[in-house]
Amino acid sequence: MVRQLAVPVALFALLAGILLSFGVGPLKVAPADVLHAIGVQLGLAAPGDLSTRDISVVWNLRIPRALLGAMVGASLALAGASLQGLFGNPLADPGIVGVTQGASLGAVAAIVLGASALGYWTIPVAAFLGGALATTLIYLLARPGRGEGTATLLLVGIAIGAACSAAIGLLTYVADSAELQSLVFWQMGSLARVGWTDVAAAAPVFAVGVGALLTMATPLDMLALGERQARHIGLDVRSARLRLITFSALLVGSAVAFAGSIGFVGLVVPHVVRLIVGPGHRLLLPLSALLGALLVVLADTAARTLDPPSEIPLGLFTAAIGAPFFLWLVLRPKPRGAP
Repeated sequence: MVRQLAVPVALFALLAGILLSFGVGPLKVAPADVLHAIGVQLGLAAPGDLSTRDISVVWNLRIPRALLGAMVGASLALAGASLQGLFGNPLADPGIVGVTQGASLGAVAAIVLGASALGYWTIPVAAFLGGALATTLIYLLARPGRGEGTATLLLVGIAIGAACSAAIGLLTYVADSAELQSLVFWQMGSLARVGWTDVAAAAPVFAVGVGALLTMATPLDMLALGERQARHIGLDVRSARLRLITFSALLVGSAVAFAGSIGFVGLVVPHVVRLIVGPGHRLLLPLSALLGALLVVLADTAARTLDPPSEIPLGLFTAAIGAPFFLWLVLRPKPRGAP
């Protein structure tokens, strides 16, 4: 019964969290006024007593912010679940194993070097390429069967993350004052600058990446048996690896490009989901996406509400949740013979 209701309940909770975020903030807007403001913008209602300020805050600030936050959270959680299945390792979070740092390096390099060949898409494409390169290196160096599992993955991820962080530090050192202000955004994560243009640009990318990874449930279940066994039962392992790496990097790179570095979502959410529905990816992937979206939406709502008029960086909230969880995951008692 829990497994059957998990996705509908998570979807309802996500919709409720998004609607809540529309009205909560330094300027509180009643739920009825939120719906009224949306109706006004859609041409379905007259403004009436609703102020222009309230309409603008709801429509131009909070709705695009919540929508992009949901896309970012779903992307990070889904990429985390997919990478854990690909590596056969429960610690394969994009932030821990260096994928986020690779995507951040691509975005920071585009900013500091003044790249503009692709116009608006220059930074997202640079972030994707950085994330893809980091993911490929990690897989080649820490793929299942090459080392000692968790320890190898962590060490390789730390090394690649440290190299990317060093390169980011070098670029930060040579950046001018205007570029430094932008770099703070990438390093701490924020949705403060989001508008409808960002939502429109991000939606197709996230739709492609999320849709592609949701179709990978069966290959991931087969990979859980081991690559050799997966080949024996008919899986094209090389093609499955390529798709998982490409679309995970696409989602992580896009999330970093539009929201900066937000860690631990891809670690915490899939583990919570496994406790609810078990390890099968047919439920694990969609439920991770929904709960990841909910986590980021609620964290962003808290980030802009707790210390008005200032905003607490979104990455601090996810780190505050994820760091203790990561320690528990590493230090918890393990069954005899577990890696």
